[in-house]
Amino acid sequence: MTTPARLPDAASLETVLAGLDPAAADADLIPALAAAFPGFDFGIAPIDDDYWRDTRSVLRPDGTRIGELRPWMMAEIAKDGGDIKAVWARLKQTDLQITEWRGSSAFVSAPTGPGAADYIQIALGREIEWRAGPIVNPDYRPWGESELLDPSWPRTDQLPDSSRLAGPVYRLLGRAGGAVIHVRSFLDRCGRIERDKREAQRSEMERRVIHEVGPAGTRETPFLEAVPDWFDHVPREIRFFRDWEDSSTSAQRIFAHWALDIHDHTHKGEREVGFIPRPLKPPKERLLMTPEASVHALMERIEAVDREGGLPFGWFFLMTHGHWVDPDVGLAIAQGLKAQRVRLPDRDARVLLRWADRTYGF
Repeated sequence: MTTPARLPDAASLETVLAGLDPAAADADLIPALAAAFPGFDFGIAPIDDDYWRDTRSVLRPDGTRIGELRPWMMAEIAKDGGDIKAVWARLKQTDLQITEWRGSSAFVSAPTGPGAADYIQIALGREIEWRAGPIVNPDYRPWGESELLDPSWPRTDQLPDSSRLAGPVYRLLGRAGGAVIHVRSFLDRCGRIERDKREAQRSEMERRVIHEVGPAGTRETPFLEAVPDWFDHVPREIRFFRDWEDSSTSAQRIFAHWALDIHDHTHKGEREVGFIPRPLKPPKERLLMTPEASVHALMERIEAVDREGGLPFGWFFLMTHGHWVDPDVGLAIAQGLKAQRVRLPDRDARVLLRWADRTYGF
């Protein structure tokens, strides 16, 4: 498979998304992307991660929009000289209402080649505007203006479909540097930035020593002698994809099972780039290590996880995620492999033992 000539870019994607009719957006999204970017086989995976935008409007009961909540409310507060109690008492007697946008994530992916990392990922938000409730909570007096400008109380309510005002609409999520990525290029970026960071510390590392106190006194060992491969560190993001390609999971595409929550930003003057993998089909129950669990019982449980997810060796990647499968489970199975008490397919055993020798997780 060859990469199509034109990779999707943010500006072109925003044009496509803006052209979708909310009444048919769910059905039309993938055909519209395919028409705009020929040669890609797009698929979409929704994520159950409700969020709220900070964009709200003020409505009259007939649906007439008065304006955005924040500037409108600031003017109302000014009318009462900043007296929050007076504003609340006055507004709760009105029939004004507020709207809010509720959304959830959706990841669109398309392969660009045969390798595990040969695909593009587009992070979208699927958002609907709702009539959320009265302009203020009539049963609770706010104690500060922030409770009027950024009300959170309506968010506890499940809204009826009759309260829907607009949407669904799709938009690129404002993830730092990660709304649209070509995954292999992103992994190259992760590796390059990590190498540059470590190379910039070469002089410091060459001077650093490790002090060890023993019966014969204090011994000083050069840091790079104790950790000779410090400059060869491979980021966990690259290892995640390498382990996928080297194991039984390689028969299936990563994007059919995982979405990548990308970040690429500068924090305290240092470039931070990477991702947190998010399972598209998490197991119903967590697999936790217990003191009484035998390695044979653990093998039965990881096989059940794989059957549930429809992915051989899928439990391993849930383990690196750090929530769904306890890393101690992987360490126990690795010990069982070394003791020849249990078996895994050879390629999976190599990946697990490599991980156990130098663990990583998200």
